[in-house]
Amino acid sequence: MKLIVGLGNPGREYSATRHNAGFLVVDELARRWNCQNWKNKSNAQIVEFRGEEQILLVKPQTYMNLSGTSVGELARWYKVDCEDIIVVFDDLDLPVGRLRLRMKGGSGGHRGIQSLLTHLSKDTFARVRLGIGRPPAGWEVADYVLSRFTVEEEPLVEQAISQAADAVESIIKVGLTKTMNMFNK
Repeated sequence: MKLIVGLGNPGREYSATRHNAGFLVVDELARRWNCQNWKNKSNAQIVEFRGEEQILLVKPQTYMNLSGTSVGELARWYKVDCEDIIVVFDDLDLPVGRLRLRMKGGSGGHRGIQSLLTHLSKDTFARVRLGIGRPPAGWEVADYVLSRFTVEEEPLVEQAISQAADAVESIIKVGLTKTMNMFNK
């Protein structure tokens, strides 16, 4: 089994914000795979997909900074190794619409990833980072990540969401190393 985790914040007011890039990619995968029966478990919205292997799409409902509590609980319940978890999340250090995939590492200051590292006790989960860019001069980071994409950024974001979903599908089919070679440019 694989867990595909999109990081974000619950609630309508956050639904289209930069910090919810992970949720947007998981929603795209659910659309592609025709997954509609979302359930609540372990403070997350989950839906199961059965392809060549069982996949659980996960959107923690704990708010970003506590995502690890939900994901850790699900990983233990379903007995999923860290190496079978793929996490999709926003990244301030990448330009809007840019992707970067990697395995292992620290949080890079991302509090959702820090929570995962704390609750999974390992750093060996795959990461699909979706660029949201840096805040403009005078903006606080917290306000920026909770803002919506501009009209000019929306086409880049839509393309990046599709590419991130492609990358997740590729990781499932051919593994992270080959996928990183295809997507990390």
